[in-house]
Amino acid sequence: MSVYQQDNPCFFRTAIESMLNQTVPANDFVLVCDGPLTPELNAVIHEISLRNKNLFQVLRLETNMGLGNALNIGLTACRNNLVARMDSDDISLPDRCELQLKAFQDNPELALCSGMIAEFETTPSQIKSVRHVPLTHEEIIKFSKKRNPMNHMAVMYRKNAVLSSGSYIEVSLAEDYYLWVRMFQRGYHAININQTLVHARVGNGMYARRGGWAYAKKICSFQYKIWKLGFISFGRLMANCIIRGCVIMAPGPVRRYIYIRRLHQI
Repeated sequence: MSVYQQDNPCFFRTAIESMLNQTVPANDFVLVCDGPLTPELNAVIHEISLRNKNLFQVLRLETNMGLGNALNIGLTACRNNLVARMDSDDISLPDRCELQLKAFQDNPELALCSGMIAEFETTPSQIKSVRHVPLTHEEIIKFSKKRNPMNHMAVMYRKNAVLSSGSYIEVSLAEDYYLWVRMFQRGYHAININQTLVHARVGNGMYARRGGWAYAKKICSFQYKIWKLGFISFGRLMANCIIRGCVIMAPGPVRRYIYIRRLHQI
């Protein structure tokens, strides 16, 4: 997990507690502080670390290096080959890690595993939408040509597979997606579990942030990157950019409707 100074301390505490309360508890929790934190965030880390001695590795970066770089530093410090990725404001369901560990036990070739996420704005008891992702490896590869096939905050992966694929690269808004593409190109196997693994916090501001020319430029830049890798055709590149551009430049209420009712559904 990576945390930085603009994170909400209450959400941060809840995210950590959700991983501590797993039916299969972790024996190594790597927390990367991406630059100086607020006193409130540091208080959360201090309190929880005291209650869980010898569990936490707290890595403090002197300056904010960005999510991709922070995740790379954290990954190299992980003691286990199986690593669960977690955001600092979401909530993992209690059996998330148990389900994913069983998936890896059942399939020795598996390198990447995620599942469904249920999205909420204020409380996880009031789910607004569910982001469904394809289940089998073949479906995932096909889906990944158009959209991100894995819910990043619900991912578990093999550390050695991630490192051999070049690990995270700082790509604005798409560090995880770019990593999956490169893992697929190296032949690594992925599946998604057909169960909700994480309650993901979205909020009204998320839809506002996903609009405007600056956002569209970043999204199209990522599509260009995976085209250059040979992962998608030029025609798919153009289609992806046009479709995303129309959604991004739509009025806020329309964009919100598309995300909730068309792209993410109950």
